[in-house]
Amino acid sequence: MAVTTPDGVRISAQEWGNSQGPEILLIHGFSQSHLSWLRQVRSDLAREFRMVTYDARGHGYSDKPAAPEYYKDARRWADEVQAVIDQVGLRKPVLVGWSYGGRIINDYLLNHGSGRIAGINFVAATAKSDPALFGPGLRFLRPMSQGDLATNIEATVGFLKACTAKPLPREEFEMMLAFNMLTPPVVRGHMGGRPAPYEEMLKSLRVPVLVTHGTEDQLVLVGMGRYTAATVPGAKLSVYDGIGHAPFWEDAARFNRELAEFVRVAHGR
Repeated sequence: MAVTTPDGVRISAQEWGNSQGPEILLIHGFSQSHLSWLRQVRSDLAREFRMVTYDARGHGYSDKPAAPEYYKDARRWADEVQAVIDQVGLRKPVLVGWSYGGRIINDYLLNHGSGRIAGINFVAATAKSDPALFGPGLRFLRPMSQGDLATNIEATVGFLKACTAKPLPREEFEMMLAFNMLTPPVVRGHMGGRPAPYEEMLKSLRVPVLVTHGTEDQLVLVGMGRYTAATVPGAKLSVYDGIGHAPFWEDAARFNRELAEFVRVAHGR
């Protein structure tokens, strides 16, 4: 389905699962796509929950404007989330944000508040601009923004390898490489360097929050998850031993179980 943002960007959104179930809105990370969530939307979660995914601006099948203002302005990311909620017809979803998707959720909260959501699951998510909380995998981001195709592909391969603690099967890795390459280098470049003024907002949150993080994350270190959980009142921290930046893929069974339990509680079930 197509969603149009207030600034005219066409967003590709998808709906999965039980149309009458509690709602989950899944927001992918930097240079990813809705396909990142295949192990959720094609799982037993679909029997119980209404799940919505979308390709963020500049990603997947969504529009990819080249001008920097489409990516530098937090309000535009926030309004994009609100447009998906409104135009897909979500009543009060739990927001799940992976990595940069967590930053997008924070942008949303800063601009729209938490009145329209039931809860938040931050997954290996960015909540603070502290270099000490980021890992060596971020070295690939700059070359991923270069126009030279060979440099771009090599860096994207390195980035994807850094996303998991153990190597992925070839067919899974190639699928991820393909949809990562749908994000133009110029878009990747524009997404970097944004401020993260989220701390006071996080301290004031009064919705259920689950923080999910792997101990072997080489992009956003587990210390970021610990910071988020310590900052948000009443937040629950779930640490995955031996798991990297993508716990929803690397240990989908545990992730799906914990997400289901969290969504039930957030929706009062």
